[in-house]
Amino acid sequence: MTNPQPTPDPALERWRLILGAPAERHTCGLSGEAAARDAALEWLYGRDPDAARRGVRGGPGTSGAARPKPLHGAERQGGDCPSVVSPVDWLDDVHALFPKETIERLERDAVERYGIEEIVTDPDVLARVEPNPALLRAVLRTKHLMNPQVLALARRIVEQVVRDLLARLRPDVRRALTGTRTRRPSRIPLARDFDFKGTIRANLAHYQPAERRLLIERPKFHARTQRHLSQWQLILVVDQSGSMVGSVIHSAVTAACLWGLPGLRTHLLAFDTSVVDLTSDVTDPVELLMRVQLGGGTDIARAVDYAASLVDNPRRTIVAVISDFYEGGDPYRLVRTVRELVDQGTTVLGLAALDEDANPDYDRELAQRLADVGAHVGAMTPGRLAEFVAERMGR
Repeated sequence: MTNPQPTPDPALERWRLILGAPAERHTCGLSGEAAARDAALEWLYGRDPDAARRGVRGGPGTSGAARPKPLHGAERQGGDCPSVVSPVDWLDDVHALFPKETIERLERDAVERYGIEEIVTDPDVLARVEPNPALLRAVLRTKHLMNPQVLALARRIVEQVVRDLLARLRPDVRRALTGTRTRRPSRIPLARDFDFKGTIRANLAHYQPAERRLLIERPKFHARTQRHLSQWQLILVVDQSGSMVGSVIHSAVTAACLWGLPGLRTHLLAFDTSVVDLTSDVTDPVELLMRVQLGGGTDIARAVDYAASLVDNPRRTIVAVISDFYEGGDPYRLVRTVRELVDQGTTVLGLAALDEDANPDYDRELAQRLADVGAHVGAMTPGRLAEFVAERMGR
């Protein structure tokens, strides 16, 4: 009679997957689906010997359906020989071994951390990947490497992610520009329309004196009413250098959300060392993004000069410059043009980031010089930009 194999400790298996092979003598060995997961993680993070110590492997989760087999039969062994597993094989495995949120993290790290460009340039891989924002950024960075067949497949990623962004952002952006809060209640639960006093009044019966806590069973929200505004101009000036790819995407989607709103005329300019007026493509953000050429130099002064030439009524114009402000052109000319725009009544907004995270990385010295002559400098989400524009228009 054979002794049954001991059941692996899930906690030890998880730590082993997080820390990698060096932790095996302190945790446990792996077999079956856990070994397959480990092989998939090692194929990616094994490129960086310090990955486990820096916690890189701690990011992906280790739950989800799995196939109990090694990564396409690949044996793991020491040495510097390149893996025989292709990105197509690896992608097939991670889609079977991990849950969706983990797959997205692994794909993002493969492209953005380790530069495995086959993820977005190999037609077999592109046919398998699940569109997500990280892959969209990768497509925009590498589309100049793609032949027409691959570009057609990559376009699927662009279309899907842009469609998702539009569906998520358009209601908030349009509501900010088309309505003001009223005393009437609303059934739409939006945080910025939350009726604090009304909610307190409606839930006083649920106050618990012993715990000094109010239970909210019926939150209240304000409705919005239609605005009637004079014509305004919004000129979005977008730096298309590689570091600004997230802001380029959100600028295109934001411009599409704003297009055609009553009382607002939107322009979209992209620049590196030259300026391209993309206003005619705003209604099709997918085509617009496929036209963007990331990289190259940066001449912010030239772009702002061009934007200034489009201003019709300075006191009803907002010029939003979306850039990291690492100027490759003439910073004195840039500061001078911004000062002239502000002096004539134009609102100048300098955004170091326009995306859902709003985490800026920018030249603070130049940004401060622009703020000193009257520009508003910061980082915003698309929804907050819409609210900023609405506030100016409503004055």
